Amino acid sequence: MGSFQGKVALVTGGTSGIGRASAVAFAREGAKIVITGRREREGQETVDLIKKAGGEATFIKTDVAKERDVKAMVEETVKTYGRLDYAFNNAGIEGNIAPLVEQSIDNYEAVLGINVKGVFLSMKYEIPEMLKTGGGAIVNMSSVGGLIGFPGMSLYIASKHAVLGLTKSAALEHAKSGIRINSVCPAAIETVMVDRFVGKEGESRQQLAGMHPIGRMGKPEEIASAVLYLCSDGASFITGQSLTVDGGFTAQ
Repeated sequence: MGSFQGKVALVTGGTSGIGRASAVAFAREGAKIVITGRREREGQETVDLIKKAGGEATFIKTDVAKERDVKAMVEETVKTYGRLDYAFNNAGIEGNIAPLVEQSIDNYEAVLGINVKGVFLSMKYEIPEMLKTGGGAIVNMSSVGGLIGFPGMSLYIASKHAVLGLTKSAALEHAKSGIRINSVCPAAIETVMVDRFVGKEGESRQQLAGMHPIGRMGKPEEIASAVLYLCSDGASFITGQSLTVDGGFTAQ
């Protein structure tokens, strides 16, 4: 059985894309999985994928921008499986694409509410449960947008920069208590979020793929591998870091 046998992993935004791939990967390595998100049907589809493969999983409908939802999410995880060892705080949205001066307060609140407040609240309630069992590992979803700027996406970029700051500070607070906290920074990955940005096919999609020196966009499973590595014993001396998985995008 896998390296996470007997452990419990929580994946927010596990209804599709990178979150779904990560939940399946954790289960493949023996962990029991709690998947959360706002879309119940898609969340249950992820659970079904895991169960068909012989794993154990539960879906909890959650809006990570709401504290009561996040508190209940963590409480239900521990009630169901008895503990919490790993968390991948993946839930996020890109928001509206427009110049900064055209951005609305509503879009600001939506993007930062999920991408930043959601990560803050998730760690706020995950960390105390991990402390009860001697530690754990948390991975927060940032982006290459947490490392660079991009026109038309100022709020998304700001939110992903903020995730890196939250990650570093929380990691320092808990470095001696057995909880490692890191982030992943993907470039463009073949998900529905990218589909919304450049379409499912066509010149815009080809141009985006061509921006990566490796010659293509990434796959959700490639980010899942990075997440599992950061949670594994192989990363036992890594905390407060951002792992960039971008096909060379930021090396240019």
